[in-house]
Amino acid sequence: MTTSASVPAGPESAVAADHTVTDRLVEANERYAAAFTDPGMDARPVQRVAVVACMDARLDLHAALGLKLGDCHTIRNAGGVVTDDVIRSLTISQRALGTRSVALIHHTGCGMETITEEFRHDLELEVGQRPAWAVEAFRDADQDVRQSIERVRTSPFLLHTEDVRGFVFDVKTGLLREVDPA
Repeated sequence: MTTSASVPAGPESAVAADHTVTDRLVEANERYAAAFTDPGMDARPVQRVAVVACMDARLDLHAALGLKLGDCHTIRNAGGVVTDDVIRSLTISQRALGTRSVALIHHTGCGMETITEEFRHDLELEVGQRPAWAVEAFRDADQDVRQSIERVRTSPFLLHTEDVRGFVFDVKTGLLREVDPA
């Protein structure tokens, strides 16, 4: 059962054995490209901000933040946590592409609050190899936002750590609530 508002319910939504979801994405891209015109943008974000957020499909970041194409860099992962790879992306965003601000966005009802690091152990038992990465699960979104702010602010690779702010997005109301880093 799907909960996606963009997938039609009923038999027409069933994917035929020879027509995958990825096939539909490629077809949608062909329609998009047919009307596409080069916006003439640079890779540097106009607003000079990088947004780090959870990959949750309920978060429409551009709409929620009033952003347009070209305004920001968007870095998403499970939980919106600041990992080594997020630091890598932020470093490139700042040093090569001019961003100066970082907005960190977690959300209510996050799946990362329901799993534990035991996930890695179970995965190792299933596939015979322990993942090199941490799950980065958390029980308290506010506390994890604080930890993420601290990771960004203390990274030696980042040039601009004075405008780093963290938020929790409420998936029921659409509102952001700022988290006090202290």
